Amino acid sequence: MTAFVLVGSNFAAHGQQGERAELDLFARALLLVAGGLLLWRKRYPVAVVFGTAAAVMVYLGAGYPYGPVLFTVALACFSAIVAGHRRAAWAAMGMLWAGHVLVAHWLFRWLPPSGDLAASWGEEIVVATWVVAIAAVSELFRVRREQWVRERAERAEAARRRADEERLRIARELHDVLAHSISVINVQAGVGLALLDTDPEQARTALTTIKDQSKEALGEVRQVLDTLRTPGDAPRAPAPGLDRLSELVEQAGSAGLTVDVEGEAPRLAPGTDLAAFRILQEALTNVVRHSGSRHARVHLASGAGVLRLRVDDDGPATGDDAGGSGNGLAGMRERAAALGGTIEAGPRPDGGFRVLAVLPLTASAGTSTGGPTSPTQEDR
Repeated sequence: MTAFVLVGSNFAAHGQQGERAELDLFARALLLVAGGLLLWRKRYPVAVVFGTAAAVMVYLGAGYPYGPVLFTVALACFSAIVAGHRRAAWAAMGMLWAGHVLVAHWLFRWLPPSGDLAASWGEEIVVATWVVAIAAVSELFRVRREQWVRERAERAEAARRRADEERLRIARELHDVLAHSISVINVQAGVGLALLDTDPEQARTALTTIKDQSKEALGEVRQVLDTLRTPGDAPRAPAPGLDRLSELVEQAGSAGLTVDVEGEAPRLAPGTDLAAFRILQEALTNVVRHSGSRHARVHLASGAGVLRLRVDDDGPATGDDAGGSGNGLAGMRERAAALGGTIEAGPRPDGGFRVLAVLPLTASAGTSTGGPTSPTQEDR
């Protein structure tokens, strides 16, 4: 920029010869100062915009030729406004214009070049228009730049939010898979150990159940982890739904829990079907882990646009957590809330425990199966 100012000013001097003062050593020093200050415009924008304005004002006051030296002030003003120092930039430009008016209409009598005449006010209006135009363009770029920064921050925040939602979804899915399977394995391991000497055949059955449950759990965990390795790919196996209700009943039976099922679920969307399956799976797992009852009742009903899924047991609570993490009810509430549904869980008036899930058959607009809510309750 400094070289451009020096070379351009030489051409301007030839074009304005006889009208303006000749470029001397002092003029070239002022040009070097005005151009050199721009090297620090990003680090010290306020000092640079006032410094270039002062250098250019002295340069013009000394009667030197108009030329590219004015670009130094324009660039310094642009940098200051973009950096957020709007008042300083406007003040420096106003100072330069006021100084030019003072020189062109009053001090010109005592300043070089000799015989110079006062400038017309039309010329001052043109100069003022250019000053305003430079500042306006700078303001426009500043606003656009702030908008870019804001949009970039919003995109980054949205990406972080999506990553958090996916992380919570995967954590919830792993919890549901592992809590159910490990609870059954825990119960069957206890049965196997108790009957190992007295009833080897029953112990063998318990070990077979453990083997089947662990194999199924490994398969489901592998499916969840595959989504981490290849995000965006379609799952290799369909997500579980209420069409596998009989498998849940069979698995609960292998853990010593008799389950009676009443009603049938309508055809559900995949997200609702998966949420209903996981809620039912967690509710039965909680009966196995926490209830002294060996009998549970599952009731399915639909109407008024919702699916009502109820699980009852006769209790009493045993207080045995079977190594659980204490996030089961919170996970169920998250799944239901993500679809716009609700979960009610608590003791029944006549004893035992009840879990009632109400899920809309059609998900609310703006909801997803993976949307998280803050867990606030633990398993009973």
